[in-house]
Amino acid sequence: MSWLLQGNALLALGSAVLWGGGDFSGGMGVKHAGGSLGAALRVVLLSHAMSFVVLLTIAGVRGDAFPHGAALAWGILAGVAGGTSLTCFYIALSRGAMGASAAMSGLLAAAIPAAVSVYAEGWPGTIRMVGFALAGVAIWMIAAGPNAEAQKAEAGTVWLALVAGVGFGIYFLALKYAGSAGVVWPMATARMGSLSVCSLLLLGVTRLAKKPEVTAATMTRAAVLWCASTAAMDTSGNLLFLAATRAGRLDVAAVLASLYPATTILLAAWTLHERPTRRQGLGMLVAGAAVVMITL
Repeated sequence: MSWLLQGNALLALGSAVLWGGGDFSGGMGVKHAGGSLGAALRVVLLSHAMSFVVLLTIAGVRGDAFPHGAALAWGILAGVAGGTSLTCFYIALSRGAMGASAAMSGLLAAAIPAAVSVYAEGWPGTIRMVGFALAGVAIWMIAAGPNAEAQKAEAGTVWLALVAGVGFGIYFLALKYAGSAGVVWPMATARMGSLSVCSLLLLGVTRLAKKPEVTAATMTRAAVLWCASTAAMDTSGNLLFLAATRAGRLDVAAVLASLYPATTILLAAWTLHERPTRRQGLGMLVAGAAVVMITL
């Protein structure tokens, strides 16, 4: 195993840690903003706007050239796919079947770029493929852990989760191809896409909503602080993921980065005293085994 592959895996695992932390912060932000769909969209918009400002500043200080052509198109596509997926994901979660929605979307987010990578970059080896399969099992066990408020997923919710998963998978792919323009500008152009699509979605949801509580949101000081935390961790996680795709195989980066639900659960256990279930705990052990096999 070369140092390049080790770096690729470590960067992807770092991305998973930060993404999981960002999801936890985002959830807390939505909670403090009222817990509605409108609150979720506003949290996404505010955190992505904060991220966009920081990325623009970094790009300006570094003197990086604005991307053009395919790199710009891939960056915008990544943002549109990511923003749409987040919205579908939040709607699915709001319908109650959180475990099934998170598990389905997480599996697709890992499987789609992994399949494309195997096709484009060749067979990664039997041991690593077994590791990918174990990682899929781990994602399902961690994300779909039973809870007292679990509800059966309806057909509409399943479709939303599937769209979210496909969108996240496209996001991973598009971000990798946008990486030809560097690291900072691909993320900045992705934020341009997500801010645009989420703004349109919020406008549409607000106009179509029959119940005011569906879109109501109060951006309290605590909600804004959680948004800032989300922006910092999500942006850092994305930058690490981009670096991971530049340092090695996309399938390794995507599968390892998709283990981020473990971080969210551990943070909830530490800060909110939400005890992980036995299934989730076992899933984390399976994830550990998968990481070892993927990095061999």
